[in-house]
Parts: sequence; C-alpha cells; structure tokens
Amino acid sequence: MSTAPDGSVIRRDAPRPDLIAFEIKDRITKPDIEWMSSITDAAMTAHGKIDMLLIMSNYEGSDLGARFDGYASGVMARSVAHIRKYVVVGAPMVARAMITLSGAVLPVETKTFDLSDEAAAWAYLAEAGPATG
Repeated sequence: MSTAPDGSVIRRDAPRPDLIAFEIKDRITKPDIEWMSSITDAAMTAHGKIDMLLIMSNYEGSDLGARFDGYASGVMARSVAHIRKYVVVGAPMVARAMITLSGAVLPVETKTFDLSDEAAAWAYLAEAGPATG
C-alpha cells in the first residue's frame, strides 16, 4: 500500500498487477490526481489492458486544479483504450449515474457497488480474471 502526496488517496494492494485499486479517503488535490495518473499510466504501458477499482470510503470532491490537470486529463483520455473494467465502490448517486452513462457510450465495462459491498466488487474483479490475456 502507498499513499498519495496529500494523503487523501491510498493505493490498495491488488491480487494481480493489471488491477489498479485506489481508496479515496478525502478531497482529491492536484498532487493526488497526478500521483494516481502516473500509477495508471505506468500500468497501461506495462500491461496494455488493465482493470481499475476505486473505493470511495469518504470522498469529499476534488479541488479545481485536480479536475483540470493536463497530465491527468491526457491519461484519462488514453485510458478509454486501456481500461477493460472500471469498478467504483461507494460512489455518490450523481457519480453513479455518470459512471453508468459512461459505460453505455464508451468501450469500458463499468460497474458500481455500495460501500458495504466492497467484498463483492473484489470478487467480481477476481472472477473476471486478468485484463491482459
């Protein structure tokens, strides 16, 4: 496990290298989003296809600088071609709607779980097997 520079995001241990998991514990700052983007970028480069799990245990939004970070936006745009499954646990209702809509229009399989169902999210990704293959 490692922690973002401002401490609001933790990289969670995952059972396979092509699964990137983050827990968001607070408000996301620009250094946090750059840290998450660099990890995601490296995983996409190393594995081609990856799965991503976000656990929003205490998400409190993001700073304006985090939302409009150039590097993070570039990684996000490229991720559409590299992320197979995008799973979010504990997303607020507005975010859930956006995630579901994104899954309908992008070639990324999306799924949301309640915070109390984190174990089910991990099981769903384990059952899916490696993203690369």
